[in-house]
Amino acid sequence: MITINDLGFTYGETGGLGSISLDRKKGHIQPTDRYVLRNITMTLEEGCIYGLLGENGVGKTTFLTLLSGLKKPQLGEIDIDGHKPYDREPSFLADQYYLSDEVAAVNMKAIDYARNYGKFWENFDIGKFKEVMEVLENDTEQKMTRMSFGQLKKTYIAFALACNTKYLFMDEPTNGLDIPSKAQFRKAVTKYTREDSVILISTHQVRDLENIIDPIIILDRQDVLLNATIAEISEKLYFDYSSEPMENALYREMIPGGNIQVCLNQTGEDSKVNLEALFNTVHQHKELIKGIFNK
Repeated sequence: MITINDLGFTYGETGGLGSISLDRKKGHIQPTDRYVLRNITMTLEEGCIYGLLGENGVGKTTFLTLLSGLKKPQLGEIDIDGHKPYDREPSFLADQYYLSDEVAAVNMKAIDYARNYGKFWENFDIGKFKEVMEVLENDTEQKMTRMSFGQLKKTYIAFALACNTKYLFMDEPTNGLDIPSKAQFRKAVTKYTREDSVILISTHQVRDLENIIDPIIILDRQDVLLNATIAEISEKLYFDYSSEPMENALYREMIPGGNIQVCLNQTGEDSKVNLEALFNTVHQHKELIKGIFNK
């Protein structure tokens, strides 16, 4: 399990706290024009594929690098099964993998890269790497420097899944993938991850991942706006797809053949959650949504 309490981080001009103002008695970062994350608190449970959503610049990538131990929290703390990520203990590093949005074209065959670098993860499975590469229709014998960006991305996705880690953090993994590859990615993630794993996927492409991410986290600079399962969202919000405008709609968007409308679920009726409409609703009604889901 991952427990995050009052996490704060900012990029200062000197690489430290910069222009940030601290209230150390309360342990909070006070508003400045430099902060990226401020007062972030949440818990991530085992056996879930979390979708991490947020506007540009709210700190999604920073958040993932803090979880993976590549950056040190300036305030608050992160606890992952008793480990503080920035301590970078070998036992912690062996059970987590961070897949960056930026991937390097190493001058070797994909299979050789897997054999050489897989040694750093004790549960790495070269057979699984080959199998996932086959699912993604990628050639293990091709040199990575000769791959397209999409092929390179799929190689790193296969490597990440083959590491068999409990904690897997992925930053925009579907960027650069074509439409068939996105379907293959969804299949690979659901088939080749551990049942006890905690997977956190940052994405702007919510339609690419709509059927596999649950719960949904919507991040803001100052807060976690939402951290809820699809079932919890459907219980408290109703998504209407009719052509008749609803007077009490929190959000409305015209689509071919009608509307997507979001309102409070006052009847307990089930509806299909639309993640794009959910995201827009949350950002138009931040305090209302936080109040509804934090009861």
